[in-house]
Amino acid sequence: MIDKEEHMRGDGERPAFCSFCGRSSAEVLTLISSPFEGAFICDICISNYVELLRAHLPQYATKKAVRKMQLASFTPRSIEKALSEYVIEQDRAKRTLAVAVYNHYKRIDSETLIGVEGFEDTEIEKSNILLLGPTGTGKTLLAQTLARMLDVPFAIADATTLTEAGYVGDDVESILGALLQAADFDQAKAERGIIYLDEVDKIARKQDSASITRDVSGEGVQQGLLKLLEGTIAGVPPKGGRKHPEQPLVHMNTKHILFIAGGAFDGLEKIILRRLHQYPIGFGAKIPSKIDEKAVDILQFVEAEDLLKFGFIPELVGRFPVLAPLNGLSRDAMFRVLTEPRNALVKQYRKLFAMEGVDLEFDRAALEAIIDRAMERGSGARSLRSIMESTLMDIMFHLPDNDRVEKVVITRETVEGGAALYINAERKAA
Repeated sequence: MIDKEEHMRGDGERPAFCSFCGRSSAEVLTLISSPFEGAFICDICISNYVELLRAHLPQYATKKAVRKMQLASFTPRSIEKALSEYVIEQDRAKRTLAVAVYNHYKRIDSETLIGVEGFEDTEIEKSNILLLGPTGTGKTLLAQTLARMLDVPFAIADATTLTEAGYVGDDVESILGALLQAADFDQAKAERGIIYLDEVDKIARKQDSASITRDVSGEGVQQGLLKLLEGTIAGVPPKGGRKHPEQPLVHMNTKHILFIAGGAFDGLEKIILRRLHQYPIGFGAKIPSKIDEKAVDILQFVEAEDLLKFGFIPELVGRFPVLAPLNGLSRDAMFRVLTEPRNALVKQYRKLFAMEGVDLEFDRAALEAIIDRAMERGSGARSLRSIMESTLMDIMFHLPDNDRVEKVVITRETVEGGAALYINAERKAA
């Protein structure tokens, strides 16, 4: 058992954390260790699970107990911490997402379980989230990690494939079909899921003024998304695909589905800069009247009016009240992406090699060379995997047939097309 005063584990070097909620020993009264090394449970989780057991017994199943059990399972802080295990930097975006997601599911619980005294007639509107940032900065990964942490169905929809109803392409309702499939066709579960709408910037109008011709993949799609985002009953083909006459439909309620949209929004920075330079900056302003575009992340100043000028209709902008800009990744951030997260690429490939009984090692110069090539491509962390794959391809091809190799060292020369350093062990020879 570990009390507040004992913030370290037995070795005195690493803090202890609850294996269920992630709270440290400094945040709880007591951490109880299990027979398994490094596994703990805190007094808060024990209390929550006692309430869970009581909720399943008729004599204790009060609305208050159920509500407490649902809302105490995660907090904005624990959500941010879980996101940080997979996504490097982007602290502002992670905090924004954590608060928005926490409030979203608290809003659902307040409607389905019990109202707050004095606010029975007050309805909390849904706040969908818009992620803005360069490609390869972690937008999709943030949404995926959220869904995995909350254990809710998750679906990704490519906005570029959506068209206005009646035209060749995917109807906007098709994204609900993907979510239903992700929930194993459990409709109730799907209606509490998360949909990530990727490349949403591609459905912007091509110009500020309304076009006199049809824009079937732009403004028409924006109009079609409005009801889904706000909350409606939509007919979805039960097995996916497009609708056709006389086909039975599953009628899904989108009121409690959280929509997270993301896009690179190329050109939005210029719109923001024009707005910032248009007005004089008074006392207490956070930015100078002349902004160094290279020194400041311009997207952090985005406002709704900038999205309107970019090509979004006002109604759609209103459906995304939570804006979460992401920063471009620096060299230091790219290095951390390679090495630090739970699913860091270096860790993934080391595991692949370990399955062959081989230790894989990257020297610092090799990782710097990989980052150099990724920075040249200009696609952020997205290109790191392809560079790693091409670097290790020949090695992984020959490795299973060579049982003498004990260790492989990747150097800068390896990344630039040279050979890797092989360390053989005679004891492995057949």
